[in-house]
Amino acid sequence: MSIRKINMYGRIFGKIVNVTANVIVRIILQLKPTVKKCGQNEQFDITLKILYHHVSDHVTANGLFRIIEGRRVTKRSNRVTIEDVARAAGVSTMTVSRVLNHKGEIREETRQRVLKIIDDMGYRPSRVARGLATNRTYILGVIVPDIVNPFFAQLVSGAQAAAWQRGYNVLLCHTGENAEREEAVLHLLEDTQVDGVLVCSARLSEEELLPLLEKQDAAILLNRQIGSKLAGVIRVNDADGAVQAVTHLLHSGRERIGLIAGPPGSISSQERRRGFALANEAAHHPENVALQIDCAPNVESGYQAGLALLQAHPDINGLFCYNDLVAVGALQACKELGKPVPDDIALVGCDDIPLAGLISPALTTLAVDKEQLGAAAIQLLIDRIQNQTMADETVVEQTLAIRESAP
Repeated sequence: MSIRKINMYGRIFGKIVNVTANVIVRIILQLKPTVKKCGQNEQFDITLKILYHHVSDHVTANGLFRIIEGRRVTKRSNRVTIEDVARAAGVSTMTVSRVLNHKGEIREETRQRVLKIIDDMGYRPSRVARGLATNRTYILGVIVPDIVNPFFAQLVSGAQAAAWQRGYNVLLCHTGENAEREEAVLHLLEDTQVDGVLVCSARLSEEELLPLLEKQDAAILLNRQIGSKLAGVIRVNDADGAVQAVTHLLHSGRERIGLIAGPPGSISSQERRRGFALANEAAHHPENVALQIDCAPNVESGYQAGLALLQAHPDINGLFCYNDLVAVGALQACKELGKPVPDDIALVGCDDIPLAGLISPALTTLAVDKEQLGAAAIQLLIDRIQNQTMADETVVEQTLAIRESAP
């Protein structure tokens, strides 16, 4: 038989084995939810694991490829397995597993020897095998409405770091302030079988959101309240922050205060409107409550809303803005209308993004540690996944950072 024919038959055989193995592994992964629901059927669970390892080990042994979540990748001849580590350390694979998972009573000398061999050999545990053993994917879904907004960028940075520290990866989803896309993303994360979801500033109505959360194993909502225990809640105290901002403007001598309120469907916007009204009414300026306008949470919309509000009410001498991006746009509107800040109009933003301290005049704004907020949300989500006791709601307070735009 010629070399060409041998190569041709080899390729055909490889494809047959590839298709067969991929089909089997896909079936295994699709059966994972059933394993979850039948957790007490130990024999079924064990059989599933044996099947997976049997397929992947035999295909790998042939030197063709290895299977990971139904995908084919070229096999590395020097791939290190848990069995290799156990042999080199002179211990069982169970002992190596216990060292990796920080479980069981193991002598410190043994633990250190195993860890050194793991490091020397460059062993990396299989995420798929780990998932089959624990019925988890160790992936968390994080949904944000606008990744361009520095508030959410910093929040995701903190969330990613906290997830990594506890052995999880983050699947980031951006919805573009679109409720339909948010619904589609929640369906996607359900299909992906993430261990839990963090939904930031959800735009869906409660009636739309609750059925979607019910299908998730665990969920945390950031800056959104619902009348259900399907999800834990962590939120910034936006109403109190608005009271702080308006009270500061009033105490600085500004009596005609307007609000560029952000998107009406946002819970943060609704809470800031509530705080704006409370502060004005407490100071006997109820007429200010009507001085507000909606806008999208970005610079251009802040600029357009600022122009419209100030042209309609030229006597306004103080502005509270939905966020710092909106405030930057409003600052440009003030400049265009010949109303210098802070001489004619004092201006307060919200979120204290890095840009707030760099523009001129530097922006007075409500501050919250975004990275810490993201980390706290992820910690709550993982606690919920692990069935640890936790409060249904966590409230984070804001502080007013006073700068040049509203001294």
